[in-house]
Amino acid sequence: MSGTTIHQFTSKLLTELSDYYPEYEIRQMAKLLLQEVLKVSNTELLMMNREQLDEKQLQILDGYKEQLKQHIPLQYIIGHTEFYNLQFSVSPAVLIPRPETEELVNWILTDQLPINSLLDIGTGSGCIATALKANMPNTQVTAWDISEEALAVAKQNAKHLKQEVQFELIDVLNHQPNAEKFDCIVSNPPYVRELEKSMMEANVLENEPHTALFVKDTDPLLFYRSIALLAKQILNPQGYLYFEINEYLAKDMEAMLSTAGFNNIEYRKDINGKDRMMKARLKS
Repeated sequence: MSGTTIHQFTSKLLTELSDYYPEYEIRQMAKLLLQEVLKVSNTELLMMNREQLDEKQLQILDGYKEQLKQHIPLQYIIGHTEFYNLQFSVSPAVLIPRPETEELVNWILTDQLPINSLLDIGTGSGCIATALKANMPNTQVTAWDISEEALAVAKQNAKHLKQEVQFELIDVLNHQPNAEKFDCIVSNPPYVRELEKSMMEANVLENEPHTALFVKDTDPLLFYRSIALLAKQILNPQGYLYFEINEYLAKDMEAMLSTAGFNNIEYRKDINGKDRMMKARLKS
């Protein structure tokens, strides 16, 4: 492949990955891989279409290509992703942050509630907690996860982004609260039912942590119910809950939260028009 230009590399990638991914996705992958290897911005890359790649660059890109053929997510290959205009490190120990979750963060920020203390349950990469702290500098932010490996990634991200977040190793299904109190709790817990596995892409099923994705078909609201009941004890009066939710379970969620003692329940659709976010307030 000696003498290969950036344009030729993209064309070759489109051909070699055509059996694995749709064209628009391959083009996006090519752009991100080239930016990673060449250390250039998207604007700079657009001006370099006819420039040649050297042998070392081609070797690295070829290695990336082979990993893509194995359905390894691009974000795991390059080790990072963008979330709410911040760069987060990711590994197979954490879910890859999604645009839908950015919408949840944006909802909290645009509500402009007087939140002095906030808890993120199931923090994973720390994207929610750290992005909120970056935009709510006067709020004390705490983040829980059951995985030590995930917390290591989250702590690294907060440190790199110079954000002060208190991370704690806690299993929310078995947590006995102490004197801790919060104005707001946010969570993107496992919500994909086992029966929905067939609808998911291979690169997600084969690489992302199943403990952060799936719940049993027999009790799909397990984490939400546990968080809601815990929230009744650790939320300050009239505190708020924000959830990312399963699009098929919005009505069930609304009923559960109402029964658990919450009102002012709202849900919103994501960029794809699916019920994806929910907000509720603890009854006074």
